[in-house]
Amino acid sequence: MTTLPRLVAFDLDDTLAASKSPIDPRMAAIMVRLLGVVEVCVISGGQIGQFHMQLIDNLTDVDDATLSRLHLMPTCGTQYYLHRDGDWTQIYAEYLTEDQKSRALTAVEAEARKLGYWESDTWGPILEDRGSQITFSALGQAAPVAAKVAWDPTGSKKNTLRETVQELLPDLEVRSGGSTSVDITRQGIDKAYGMKKLAELTGVPLDDMLFVGDRLDENGNDYPVLALGVECFAVEGWEDTAAFLETLIPKLAAASL
Repeated sequence: MTTLPRLVAFDLDDTLAASKSPIDPRMAAIMVRLLGVVEVCVISGGQIGQFHMQLIDNLTDVDDATLSRLHLMPTCGTQYYLHRDGDWTQIYAEYLTEDQKSRALTAVEAEARKLGYWESDTWGPILEDRGSQITFSALGQAAPVAAKVAWDPTGSKKNTLRETVQELLPDLEVRSGGSTSVDITRQGIDKAYGMKKLAELTGVPLDDMLFVGDRLDENGNDYPVLALGVECFAVEGWEDTAAFLETLIPKLAAASL
């Protein structure tokens, strides 16, 4: 970027924290420091409960004024929360209709079974109704990282399932999610949609934002942000993000003086 960002947005899993795990204390401290100098957004496929477990509940020594600069966008931006009057308030939600949810659940299960991707031994439910998003997790949401990597090391299973389900649901958006997941939302809604809504609601132009994510490849769920034209920084894990922020925060702090 030719100028420093006014807002820094992040993916969650494998960007701020290990998959489905609480953020490391080092990263928690860095996030509090970052919130002290710039607006911050976290946009991920998980539900708001996952945001609490992985991120919010692990931020210490942080006051309401600081939390008011944190923008939460669960389920790939189909929901938006802000910290108001000491609590997290939902600003909007792009819920699926009952018919859309029913068709999405039926299609993704049928195709997963047909392709041989429906597993009997899992860590939690395979299908989740997140209100604004239907999520298929091949091994369940709580599956260990090693098991996920072993199940689909190249991402080919997940991408094949996405393509076949999309053919059955032309009126909905079917995307590759995490390492073993597929997400289904209303048509046209992905992380790019979330970022555009963020710009609209905060008044911060997309050109003044920076996005940090681990799945900026063409098949990744962060790619729509890159395709939108937002400045992006690619990482392979939370340690990369921490190292990057350790260099960015002093520059942001100096610029705010």
